[in-house]
Amino acid sequence: NKHNYFKESGLRPRPFIFINFIIYYIMAKKQKTKEKEVVEETYFEEEVMVEEKELPIETPKNTWEIKDRTYFLRGRKKPISYALKSTGVYFFDEEKGYERELKYCQNQQTAFVDEMKGDQRLSHIVFRNGVLHVPRQQTVLQKLLSLYHPHRDTIYLEWRPVKKAEDDMEILEMEADAMLAARNMDIDMAEAIMRVESGSSVTDMSSKELKRDLLIFAKKQPKLFLELADDENVTLRNFGIKATEMGILTLSSDQRTFKWASNDRKLMNVPFDEHPYSALAQWFKTDEGMEIYSNIEKRLNQ
Repeated sequence: NKHNYFKESGLRPRPFIFINFIIYYIMAKKQKTKEKEVVEETYFEEEVMVEEKELPIETPKNTWEIKDRTYFLRGRKKPISYALKSTGVYFFDEEKGYERELKYCQNQQTAFVDEMKGDQRLSHIVFRNGVLHVPRQQTVLQKLLSLYHPHRDTIYLEWRPVKKAEDDMEILEMEADAMLAARNMDIDMAEAIMRVESGSSVTDMSSKELKRDLLIFAKKQPKLFLELADDENVTLRNFGIKATEMGILTLSSDQRTFKWASNDRKLMNVPFDEHPYSALAQWFKTDEGMEIYSNIEKRLNQ
């Protein structure tokens, strides 16, 4: 006992040491109390099971439409009987990277020789009067003609009503545009276009005759008419022809040189292999040609 020790020895404990002892004693007791109160905590990790769902496998869609199909030979000639080559032809397979031999056999379910099984009974592909009708049940022949045969779109075509209707609609719209443009076209432009079509005979036409022939031309050849209407050289070419017809310009007999008719002074040489009036139209766009154009225009309007 520390208290008896200090009493028997006659020593008095120092206050500082005694206080430290008390503090140490209290802290040690608290530490033991905390250790008793410690509760062991156990953590349990719950295993979560994730159900894996199988993604559906997308199968390629078969875009082939089962229907009756008609094929016809190209060109105006429609022979009574025409046999299309049904063997010894090849199709380049992009996926496989090589050519595959084709053969039409009615007892096979494919047109590819490397996929055929058993006997190969060769059949003929015959157009009658330029036409071949293939019923919907004969899909092998239809696929051979529509997809694989090398003569597709060259010797024969598949009749597609929708595409034909689209083509007809495009032609009708073009024809309507050409007729409207011809109706509203001024007489000088009409003369320029008809000179391309009819030549120098337009000089003797009346304005009504010119307008009539212009409308007929627009109806028969709408594409060419619209191209000529948008070609600025048509007007310049007609301008040069009129200047020559009225004796303002002259064209040499070899059609290589344009001159002033009044003094025989040379204006321009026509480049080799070019139409003289097309070359003159291009020359009118140059600086020198624009001055000559203005001079000729004044003379034509006198």
